[in-house]
Amino acid sequence: MSEAGVGRSKGIRGVKSAARTVALLELLAARGDRPARLEELATELDVPRSSMYQLLQTLVDSRWVRTDVTGSLYGIGIRALLTGTSYLDTDRRVRTVRPYLDEASDALGETIHLARFDRPDVVYLATRESHEYVRTISRVGRRIPAHAGALGKALLAERSDAELSRLTGPFAALTEKTLTDRAALLADLAQVRARGYAIEHEETVPGIAGFGFALRYDTPAIDALSCSVPVARLTEEHEAHIVSVMREIRVKVEALLASASGAPEWRS
Repeated sequence: MSEAGVGRSKGIRGVKSAARTVALLELLAARGDRPARLEELATELDVPRSSMYQLLQTLVDSRWVRTDVTGSLYGIGIRALLTGTSYLDTDRRVRTVRPYLDEASDALGETIHLARFDRPDVVYLATRESHEYVRTISRVGRRIPAHAGALGKALLAERSDAELSRLTGPFAALTEKTLTDRAALLADLAQVRARGYAIEHEETVPGIAGFGFALRYDTPAIDALSCSVPVARLTEEHEAHIVSVMREIRVKVEALLASASGAPEWRS
């Protein structure tokens, strides 16, 4: 990763210090529970050690970055959580969809997700866990490659042929069943377009299947819903029920958000 990876508006010269700060925070967030040392961060971002140290101390003081008692390990700080929570709380689409996640979860007894496209990944915005099995780690704020699961494939299928032509492989494999070949992925996306929703079997998590439904209140769609279910419970009857319920939920959400007005429409 480098500072060059941070996007900038067309025609506006990027502010180097701001780009460096964003790149550092994104790197620490991506590491999850693996704290980093000063030397690692300086090398990864190609920043002089002294400059990285000064930046880290500034961010530690403001609690965007945290450090251990020895002052040698660094991780993402609590201010990042507060900012992320604000993003979710102020997004009217997330607020609108949340009750329908509950409705789908109650009707199906399975785990329901809302996610947003953030090329080349999708980011989980809300989750309702299955009553049949409980996970101890929330998915909210986590990201997975768009090619790897039902959510991402539902959204990729909404892209134009010109945009899809820019996809290059091979793609990272999350499991042995992840589609890593470009031709195979494009063929799968064609099927998604034809049936109107995406299907994945153990492509992101072993033992889990998923059904993804793009929410078309944007063109192209940037948000999607999905239902995840253990393959051991997935019968033909249950699959048909999942598809029926999720299609109905999609229609309800799209009808509400397509007619909503008065709030800013943010660029993703």
